[in-house]
Amino acid sequence: MSLWTSLEPASATVDPGGSTTVRLRLRNTGDVVDEYRFEAVGDVAPWTVVEPQTLRLYPGTTGTVELTFAPPRSPDATAGPNPYAVRITPTEHPEAVTVPEGNLTITPFTEVRAELVPPTVKGRFRGRPKLAVDNLGNTKLTASVSGSDNGDQLSYDLHPSNVQIEPGRAAFVKATLKPRQVIWFGSKEERPYKLAVQRSGVAPLDVEGTYVQRGFLPRWLATFLGVFMALAITFVMLWIAYKPQVRSEAKERLDEAGVSTLAPSPSATPPPPPTPTAPASTPPPAAQSSAAGGGEGGAGGGSEEEEKKAPEKTAATAVQALAADDPGGRHICYRAFVTGKGWTDAVCDGQTAGTEGEGKPIKALNVAVSGTKRTGSAAFVHFPGSTDGKGHYNGKPWSFAPEGIDNYFGSTKQGAPNMLGFTINVDDGGGAVCQTTHIHNEGWHGMGCDKPGEGEGYIFGGTLSNDLWLEAVKFTV
Repeated sequence: MSLWTSLEPASATVDPGGSTTVRLRLRNTGDVVDEYRFEAVGDVAPWTVVEPQTLRLYPGTTGTVELTFAPPRSPDATAGPNPYAVRITPTEHPEAVTVPEGNLTITPFTEVRAELVPPTVKGRFRGRPKLAVDNLGNTKLTASVSGSDNGDQLSYDLHPSNVQIEPGRAAFVKATLKPRQVIWFGSKEERPYKLAVQRSGVAPLDVEGTYVQRGFLPRWLATFLGVFMALAITFVMLWIAYKPQVRSEAKERLDEAGVSTLAPSPSATPPPPPTPTAPASTPPPAAQSSAAGGGEGGAGGGSEEEEKKAPEKTAATAVQALAADDPGGRHICYRAFVTGKGWTDAVCDGQTAGTEGEGKPIKALNVAVSGTKRTGSAAFVHFPGSTDGKGHYNGKPWSFAPEGIDNYFGSTKQGAPNMLGFTINVDDGGGAVCQTTHIHNEGWHGMGCDKPGEGEGYIFGGTLSNDLWLEAVKFTV
């Protein structure tokens, strides 16, 4: 069996989102009638249509097949040359496969999307938003980031100020906003600003945000201090004006006798003040929990069946046990509410809560800490009404819980949205907390930590994409 083939043209170019056609000519050079099946192979095969898929040729006759390439306008359509091939299998002699090869060049395109997280930040001396920059094009993105505002009221510290992002990936730029003037007294003021993503040869992409600058002291305190100072000055002036002139007859007689009254006698020195009594120490979280839970048996009690029922082992139960064994240590315990499984067992200090590779989303998290003031958190969840493919914070405020107490974020209700990510802190941002997350189809992300005095007062973990979700988490403090 013999077959002659020719691709016309052998090399073609196509724009993402468009299409182009290449003709494959073939001649049956054998001496029997044969039918040929065609199949596109290679990286561009998913975007290739072959028509017709079969062709019957008599000996010495020629036929034509059209290959239509239609790569999508997405990062998956990698810019540059992409080799392709067509597998031709004859029916009469299936072992005699012919594979002509060609080259398809996909033209580059750029598409950038940027978003501030959160869009509004508050502070007296600084604000710390993050700028998320997504590369939706099919080539590597190189850009610089700068900040500006009307009136030059803010200064900007951006890290990094230059980014390089692969197709289909995102980068986060940490921004520190500092007002050039401090508001010592009075109400807060809103200062609009924008961060610009600048690429070579194109107009910058501006992202607008708001920095709410709070006064150092509230207005009522300024009024109080003003009234207090006025009263104090008035009192001093009145005292100076009307101070009674008191004459001591004893002093006059001592002066006449030549005795000095300037050096006090030893008996005139006051004794040292008494040592203050130390306040009673506060019991550790485990003791507080035991004291609070003792009322079940001693303050009315329940039925015998209720007394025998074991209490739910939450994150607080686990962290209280650690605090009892290590009163001076810092610990964090946590568990995950997994789709189809419910609450997992509570784990602590860098262990895994959730599942890996099972495709089961996390709906909610339960966290408790010891050795810190308290913990705060908020859930970033799937948003069905999204127009940009991202989730959102579902409108609930941050949830806080003191050490030794359970903190919950997310939802365990039926039909609750999948958790995509979260924000968390300890000590109101004054302590360090680290996290790493296992994301659907991406695996474990790198470890991220909140740095007291340098970061935003919290750490974000997870993803912004609606198509991805949390499967497992690890925390340390």
